[in-house]
Amino acid sequence: MGLFRRRKKDAGPVCSAVVVAAGGSTRMGFDKVLAEVGGRPVIVRSLQSFQQAPSVTEVVVVTREDLVPAIARLCQDFGLTKVTKVIRGGESRTHSARLGTLECSRNAPLIAIHDGARPFVSIQVIEDAIAQAAVNGAAAPAVPVKDTVKTARDGLVERTLDRSELYAVQTPQVFDGDLIRAALQKALDDGVPLTDDCAAVERLGMKVVLIPGDERNIKLTTPTDLLIGEVLSEEVPAL
Repeated sequence: MGLFRRRKKDAGPVCSAVVVAAGGSTRMGFDKVLAEVGGRPVIVRSLQSFQQAPSVTEVVVVTREDLVPAIARLCQDFGLTKVTKVIRGGESRTHSARLGTLECSRNAPLIAIHDGARPFVSIQVIEDAIAQAAVNGAAAPAVPVKDTVKTARDGLVERTLDRSELYAVQTPQVFDGDLIRAALQKALDDGVPLTDDCAAVERLGMKVVLIPGDERNIKLTTPTDLLIGEVLSEEVPAL
């Protein structure tokens, strides 16, 4: 069978999903996951895509302790029946993701990790990432970088990077369940700060396959992003 487990009819859940929404929203100035975009809370829109994705059979939401009751109520109010648990996050995003993976079914061969502040993720992107991870063990959606990117020190440009080799990575990032649990724990043990979950797997020498992302799958970080989200909500109606 090799390193990665294959999908079986009797293997239980095909893919568990961990939706991380435990940040402090410092750049937004208020709890962005509860903010409404197109008439629905951001976290609800994020979860609805996983509710509808055929390959996802359970969802664990990781959030701040003070938001657990509110998000649990929203899941009930909006009929998000795949959400099995809403739990408190950790001291860092990596810690929160790790806690979420521990709450997933041990029978799930794959685990998808998604930013709760990406409310416009499509079912197609979710399913494509899951399918690729089932074959290769790790996959993530990405879009080519449009801007010219430079490295600089003390305000002075050091070099210009080759834009043709640069990609903006999105979520969900999908992994073999055992692999991501081990990779996140290793990163925590080593005290290494990570900006995404793929980096944890890359540290172990594993390859991550990139699949085509979606320009609409933006992460809402600032108030300006919410304005963009209102426009996108007209193009991507709530499920």
